[in-house]
Amino acid sequence: MESIQEKVKLFIRQNNLLDEHARVIVGLSGGPDSVCLALMLHRLGYEVIAVHCNFHLRDEESWRDEQFATALCEKNGIICHKAEFDTLKYAKEQKISIEMAARELRYSKFRHLKKELKADAIAVGHHKSDNAETIILNLIRGTGVKGLCGMQPRNEDIVRPLLCLTRQEILSFLQDLRQGYVVDHTNMENDYARNKVRLDILPTMEQINPG
Repeated sequence: MESIQEKVKLFIRQNNLLDEHARVIVGLSGGPDSVCLALMLHRLGYEVIAVHCNFHLRDEESWRDEQFATALCEKNGIICHKAEFDTLKYAKEQKISIEMAARELRYSKFRHLKKELKADAIAVGHHKSDNAETIILNLIRGTGVKGLCGMQPRNEDIVRPLLCLTRQEILSFLQDLRQGYVVDHTNMENDYARNKVRLDILPTMEQINPG
């Protein structure tokens, strides 16, 4: 666990993502990536302000996730802000997909709180595996050189401290802490393009080239 933590610490320093003791808005869904991010930054000495967004898209699971995020923050002495959205209504009004609606609502809330609380940055839990998925999605949709570069460690006020870790390293970190997390069942459904890449395309590519 210590080596994983040191790996993230070094990645943050090398990419100049956060100053020492920075105040950071952290998106906390309750899934493994966001739980790892919140606890990692907290352990590294940053002032973590967690934000949990309830999009009301998964009935009881949405409430379960909110309760989990609240309890996690209380246990670890992390400030937690909660936001609720009528995502379906917003998507219909804006004539956009539910996925895009949730993204817009989420980042709007993050930036509002960043300004209100005078935070230094917004941290999100994207990791190496997410980056691979993004590059493949960009390639499928037709992209230039920029799209093939994938996610960057910093994009204006958004930082990605876990971009140096694989999904398995994140799970190992949580396992060492004996820290649980919640699972979004929609991540295992092929209704979204990213899920198709994660569940079908990447495993096939790994069969062709395990490296």
